[in-house]
Amino acid sequence: MLNAKKIREDFPILKRKVYGKPLVYLDNAATTQKPMQVIEAISRYYREYNSNVHRAVHKLSQEATEAYESAHEKVSNFIGAKGIQEVAFTKNATESLNLVANSLSRQLSKGDEIILTQMEHHSNMVPWQQAAKRTGARLKYIEIDGNGELKMQQLQSLINKKTKIVAFTHVSNVLGTINPAKEIISAAKDAGAITVMDGAQSVPHMPVNAQKLGCDFLAFSSHKMLGPMGIGVLYGKDELLEKMEPLLYGGDMVSEVSFEDAKWNELPWRLEAGTPDVAGAVGLAAAIDYLLKIGLENIHDHEKLLTKLAIEKLQQIAGLAIYGPEAERAGLASFSINGVHPHDVSALLDAEGIAVRGGHHCAMPLARLLGTFGSTRASFYIYNTAQEMEKLAAAVEKLAARMGKLRK
Repeated sequence: MLNAKKIREDFPILKRKVYGKPLVYLDNAATTQKPMQVIEAISRYYREYNSNVHRAVHKLSQEATEAYESAHEKVSNFIGAKGIQEVAFTKNATESLNLVANSLSRQLSKGDEIILTQMEHHSNMVPWQQAAKRTGARLKYIEIDGNGELKMQQLQSLINKKTKIVAFTHVSNVLGTINPAKEIISAAKDAGAITVMDGAQSVPHMPVNAQKLGCDFLAFSSHKMLGPMGIGVLYGKDELLEKMEPLLYGGDMVSEVSFEDAKWNELPWRLEAGTPDVAGAVGLAAAIDYLLKIGLENIHDHEKLLTKLAIEKLQQIAGLAIYGPEAERAGLASFSINGVHPHDVSALLDAEGIAVRGGHHCAMPLARLLGTFGSTRASFYIYNTAQEMEKLAAAVEKLAARMGKLRK
């Protein structure tokens, strides 16, 4: 395992107490905490070279521009893109996915088909629903089995010459399922369909190489990988981004403007209209440096061990159901206690200093499919420890016993 105790020293927020108890932060699938290296990088930008980019020749602007473009390069290398022309900064993964859906919907017509999975986050479902409504395209879903995994045998029967887009999550934010991305992408390519991968729950936790996977588009967010909120990434193959109609106009996305018309800037700037989040890009670059120093394989292995430990202990609690695959899965565990609303579970765990997430996790259709009104989700990252898994299990067991007595 990683030396999580040593890593924790870099995270000031983990030193605080909640209701007089040490904070156990297990809401990493929603957002991650920030190390001092990221906080200091953002602070240094504002202290030393705060300026707009691409707009001036003075020293501060040159330094800000260099840092901003360097952040594109770091992201490009991090995910295996061909270059910065394939990496555009957005507000978050949601905006990235909406940008793709808005653009690709212009190429759809009545009778075309879009394939999704039943475990999609709303951000990779609702944009395609709206695209289908606008164009008359048809939505089709790969179902999940009782183990929380995709029924991959369905994919071949769903895909046909009408399939134009296959959009899927790499890792489910509810089930922890790691989907076979390469297999899905290969099947889509054989049918000539465009692939869109939601990497919000995979890119921060395991090696993801866009070129090796072969996906056409990939979306993820900074704040789920130790970086600041307010900045996300859209990766796209350059030949597809070249054809993409910008979502926003004005500012640095133009190369020439007349009273009658305008010409777009080169990639990726044509997709980044207006003043960008330079501080966010600086923070994201620092977060990537931090993650690479630890190693993505090491992070993935650490989370697998924590998840195995947490699930083994939670499974021993009477009246508790755990959702998702029994074997290989990402670093999270979603569960429910018979008859107890997940918001109540979350609130009672919060009183013990344990931060988890309760609800449908922006996946309402999946929650209904599971026959629940939501679940309690504990999600793990580099600074979580085996001792925290013990604390989680002990607190849940105490809560379950308490609820059982109340029901009697």
